[in-house]
Amino acid sequence: MTVQSKITLGALDGGSAIRHAFFTRQGGVSRGLFASLNCGLGSGDDLEAVTRNRAIAASELGLAPEQLVTCHQVHGTEIVIVERPWRREDNPHADGTVTNIPGIALGVLAADCAPVLFADAEAGVIAAAHGGWRGTLAGVMEAAVKAMLGLGARAERIRAGIGPCIAQPSYEVGAEFSANFIATDPASARYFVPASRPGHFLFDLPGYIALRLQRLGLAAVERGPHDTAAEEELFFSYRRACLRGERDYGRGLAAIALTG
Repeated sequence: MTVQSKITLGALDGGSAIRHAFFTRQGGVSRGLFASLNCGLGSGDDLEAVTRNRAIAASELGLAPEQLVTCHQVHGTEIVIVERPWRREDNPHADGTVTNIPGIALGVLAADCAPVLFADAEAGVIAAAHGGWRGTLAGVMEAAVKAMLGLGARAERIRAGIGPCIAQPSYEVGAEFSANFIATDPASARYFVPASRPGHFLFDLPGYIALRLQRLGLAAVERGPHDTAAEEELFFSYRRACLRGERDYGRGLAAIALTG
């Protein structure tokens, strides 16, 4: 069987100056529910295994493990400007990171939420954001782009890639969920279609994230084609774990770095 350890998107191709990857669950050392490239420090996996997995991912980007930074994600809109890597114990509570410093990999963790990576190759500014429904609706994508602009990026040069996440056929939500979205942003109505259960809908999370990004006038917005909930061989999924009554789940990593 071929091991597909990572996925890249053409929109983020910045030549030799930028490296990025949306890592799958394959190619790591974890076992059981966390097999195998679980990079989530907040999971119940063995810490040594998670640390080794994160080192594997960092090496794929040509970096040392300590050059990879992630946050304690809280489904909010806080964005951190990264000037130097931090220790695991110092992970900030935030849902996005931005830097213009080469040699730092900005990582985001997800298991159905959308990892979104950004780059302005000309300005040498990159960002990573955690695109759950709460943060997206509250404005985390806009906050990430605003932070990039503060470091010298320009919207018309920023390219964004929406990584593997739960796709519409797998994302059933209740009427209150859709009503909340539509009341807050009427344009979101097009991203809900009726589900087979009465009073329920299927939500297109990556489509809605793309809408929010396109409103910002970015140079390019690309969506990955995968469905984390449906493709068990490749991805961890919170929803799949919940439906099965499993006690925990792994977290996939997406990361982007400036190389020089």
